[in-house]
Amino acid sequence: MGKTIAEKIFDAHLRDEPFAGAKVLDIDRVLCHEITTPVAIADLLWRGKDRVFDNTKIKAVIDHVTPSKDSKTALQAKMLRDWARRHQIKDFFDVGHNGVCHALFPEKGYIRPGFTVIMGDSHTCTHGAFGAFAAGVGTTDLEVGILKGVCAFREPATIRVNLVGDLPAGVYAKDVILYVIGQIGVNGATDRVLEFHGLIVEAMSMEARMTLCNMAIEAGGTCGICLPDMTTVDYLWPFIQNDYASREAACEDFRKWHSDPDASYEKVLDFNVSNLEPQVTYGFKPDCVKPVGELAGTAVDQIYIGTCTNGRIEDLRQAAEILKGRKIAESVRGIVSPATPKIFSDALAEGIIQIFMDAGFCVTNPTCGACLGMSNGVLAEGEVCASTSNRNFNGRMGKGGMVHLMSPATAAATAVTGVITDARTLQKSAA
Repeated sequence: MGKTIAEKIFDAHLRDEPFAGAKVLDIDRVLCHEITTPVAIADLLWRGKDRVFDNTKIKAVIDHVTPSKDSKTALQAKMLRDWARRHQIKDFFDVGHNGVCHALFPEKGYIRPGFTVIMGDSHTCTHGAFGAFAAGVGTTDLEVGILKGVCAFREPATIRVNLVGDLPAGVYAKDVILYVIGQIGVNGATDRVLEFHGLIVEAMSMEARMTLCNMAIEAGGTCGICLPDMTTVDYLWPFIQNDYASREAACEDFRKWHSDPDASYEKVLDFNVSNLEPQVTYGFKPDCVKPVGELAGTAVDQIYIGTCTNGRIEDLRQAAEILKGRKIAESVRGIVSPATPKIFSDALAEGIIQIFMDAGFCVTNPTCGACLGMSNGVLAEGEVCASTSNRNFNGRMGKGGMVHLMSPATAAATAVTGVITDARTLQKSAA
């Protein structure tokens, strides 16, 4: 019987199996940020185990509230900063060099096919886009990862998701994953790997694949995963070019991580997206999803474009295409946060930042702050936000606030009109 990519990665990293069903894996990357890691640091200090297993495999960033907004968040940042310096963690990104973790770390080439990756952050599943097994973990597992470079998992079953058909113009990866979550529910992939397949996935950029995998957790998934191919090679080539004679050689090597044709899946789900419309959430769960037309005309107070889901350069380009030559409605405020300094710089060079500013957006530094209601865009009670983020939980962006999740294009169109709007209607009017 063949094996899935997740099973192959587990086999290659197995350190121990102390009892049936518990697999202790060697970890290739332990990722850290200032919200969850300081708790682990404090406990390791208290236990007299202030050590790291390998300071080259630990990557750290201050990204959730940056710059710090108050004494508490300043202390969290200081704890991570001091720890990184104490253990000479070279790949530590402080204010001025920092970006949203799940955009910054792939951008730096730290994630590779076949890797095992953990972080005290549920959206670590993003990194599965590279053909890695990447999972968010709790404080205890994070501590063990930092100290010993291992993590224990139950080997998850895999659900294969086949995306078939032709993706319509004006419909994006965010729409696809919202639709999938709407179909299978927030518990539809609990403790499972979602393995994405199909010509649509193969045609997606790495940015789009990261969007797909980023929201696997919103269906309960441990990890979303795509099979590595030439698109993966091209993205990673600046970092791996000395390891391979050619891109073709790298691509062939990555094929060892592909799921076998006779691999066994818990279930196989087929979704034909040929007639898919842009998707928008309602209510307070990520599986509360409707086509944009059913929510068109819903008033909003704020538009937020950014986050680890849709703050990359491709996302900003899609939004800027809608915003160019237009102004946002007087009834709304718009906020855009490029996910990394490089993305900000690229957007500046391409004139995208100017388009946002001319439209009336506030452009902020890279930060996760608004997404989890901590800074740079918190909602007041009763306010409504059109957001490119990944969660619409009750109070997620501020106590009593409502969040509608959508693609960057839909968010940009909504900014222009002040109500939820299908971006394709604006594109037609411009034509």
